[in-house]
This record gives sequence, C-alpha cells and structure tokens, in this order.
Amino acid sequence: MGISKGVCMPEKSTVAEIRERFDNDVERFSNLETGQQAAMDSALCLDLIKQCAAIANPRATSLLDIGCGAGNWSIKLLGKIPAMHVTLLDLSRPMLDRAQQRVTAAGASCVKTLQGDVREMDFAEESFDLIVAGAVLHHLRGDEEWQAVFAMIFDWLKPGGSLWVFDMVTSESPAVEAAMQERYRDHLRNIGGEEMVEKVLAYIDKEDSPRPLAWQLDLLRQAGFGRIDVLHKNGPFAAYGAIKGG
Repeated sequence: MGISKGVCMPEKSTVAEIRERFDNDVERFSNLETGQQAAMDSALCLDLIKQCAAIANPRATSLLDIGCGAGNWSIKLLGKIPAMHVTLLDLSRPMLDRAQQRVTAAGASCVKTLQGDVREMDFAEESFDLIVAGAVLHHLRGDEEWQAVFAMIFDWLKPGGSLWVFDMVTSESPAVEAAMQERYRDHLRNIGGEEMVEKVLAYIDKEDSPRPLAWQLDLLRQAGFGRIDVLHKNGPFAAYGAIKGG
C-alpha cells in the first residue's frame, strides 16, 4: 500500500536548501504558538505525546530528538520525565544552539547536539529509551529511505523503548485526500487568509514528501515494532507511537 518504489517524484528541496530555511527561522520555532501555527492540532499532539511517552517509559533516562528544531518536543517531555540525557539532532546549527539553551534550562541532565541528517547517523544499538520525531519525517524521499530510517530507529531503541511521531501525512484514497487537503486549506485561511494558503502549500509542494499514515504504520511493523497506536489525526496531520517489544 502507499507509494510504490520507482514512482517518480517532483523535484524537491535539497538538504542544503532545507537547512538554510531553518537557519533563518529560529525565532519563530522558539515559540510553540508561532512555530507550529500551520500544523493542525500541534499543541494538542505535543501534550498527547508527552503524556503517552511518560506512561510508556516513566523511568526513561535517554532521549533522541530527531529534527529537534528549537527544542519544543524535548522541553515538553522533560516536563513529565525530568533529568533525561537528551541528544538533539538537526540539520541547522542555529536551531541546535537555541535548542541546547532551552533544553538545558528545562532540566536535562546532559545535552548533546549533533548537526546532521538522520539518514546518515550511526548510533549504537539500544542507545535510547525514547525517540521523538516532530514534523521531520516528511522530508524523507524514496521508500528505501523510510524503510532504512524506521529500521535504524528500531535498532537505536532499548527493549521496551518507544518512538513518538507527529507529522504531516497523506491519505490512500484520492477522495479522502482531497477532503483532508480542503480541510487544511480552511485551517490556513483562518490563520492568514488566501495569502497564507498559497505560501504554505507552495513550500510543502517544494520541500515535503509525506506518506500515508497506514503505510507508515505498516512500515513500523515491518521494522519490528510490536505495539503501535495512533494518538490523533486531523486533516493531513497525525500523531502516533510505537513501542519496541511484543
């Protein structure tokens, strides 16, 4: 199901172009309200993931924040599971610098920053209790990249550890996808009118390559995750979690 291998995709932003955009947007992403304004129910999903991660791994000591931005996800999780050792991973050095400041102030016991692409990381197996990926996986391109990243995440988690994702998704039915996209346009219009709609959809078309939610959940099972739950879905955005173990 989903997009099959070999399907040609329109030319998308390069890693360097994505890095440059986020280098220039640190201030907005340092504020939850402005940084996630275009994503539907982002604040709700932050809270859902915070609560569920704390229930799944209440004694977690290590967190990997993939595509950490300015650190919002780590800060939220530290509010429920204090004093974790946090590894921040992002393409943007300015984002990492801001995230390090904010996550340290939020009570992390240790903060490590890594500038780079998750597809090129090589963490040791069973390194983390928790991994969070907030609005980042939609930058993956071909099926092979998605499969490889999910397999790596599975290996990086300790037994019983968990992955938590909030991201843009697509629908498998063209009719449903059209309805979800119109719902999203309405959301953007309510924020900033037609100008906002055109601006956001233009950079999504150029930069992002989201995949169907059901396809992602199937891929998690293929990677080895045994317990998978959808926490929330509204329009083209969803939050889900996966626990390593039966």
